[in-house]
Amino acid sequence: MTTSNNNSGGVNREHGRTFPQRLTFAGLHFIIVLFCGWLAFADGWTSLGTLFGMDWQLVDSQRTTVLFACVFLYWIRHTITVFYLLQRAIDWSEAFGLLGFMAFFEIGLLLVGGGAFRDVAIPFGTLDVAAFVLLMVGSYLNSASEIQRKWWKKSPENKGKCYTEGLFYYSMHINYFGDFVLFTGWCLFTWNYWTLLLPLFMGASFVFFHIPALDQYLAERYGSRFEEYAASTRKFIPFIY
Repeated sequence: MTTSNNNSGGVNREHGRTFPQRLTFAGLHFIIVLFCGWLAFADGWTSLGTLFGMDWQLVDSQRTTVLFACVFLYWIRHTITVFYLLQRAIDWSEAFGLLGFMAFFEIGLLLVGGGAFRDVAIPFGTLDVAAFVLLMVGSYLNSASEIQRKWWKKSPENKGKCYTEGLFYYSMHINYFGDFVLFTGWCLFTWNYWTLLLPLFMGASFVFFHIPALDQYLAERYGSRFEEYAASTRKFIPFIY
């Protein structure tokens, strides 16, 4: 086994608490949630329009509520990940970079789906059922897989071993796949198919950037055990790829 490169895929792989970064990350994310709430329920979007001399409205109040619920659910899961599940260090650059991305998609999806750029509300239908299922399944795959690994790693006899069980038995990066699925569902709630470029972009970044970098790190850390795991397990999509 060789010494691992602790900075790969744009993140710091070293174990560490980095509490100020975690607190800032979760706290500023909560401010984004509050801003979304202001837009959704306190006529914030209308107030911004008035400021610029424009008549801005969120015409689809029910869909706005659902999309805000998506924002709040994601903040809860993100906070649990940051303070409980994530063992590695968080650099300031990673925290602020991801916060910018979160603000972009959380506010953007709320406005697009809430009707900021159309004149009528869209009734809930079959597509929304599919969106809800994808959101829940994706959230489960991401969070449950991380929790399973966290609990397994806590056992002293598993210290330093490569985790290949639970949901990770079906995909080497089932947590990434969960993110791809949940964001697909989230975007479908907007009824604007252009928003599906978001999960497509995320999926491409996982496959071509984050996964290769993480695989290199894990191969260096766990050696032949990881190579055996990689040879017998799908990389991203269970049973397919």
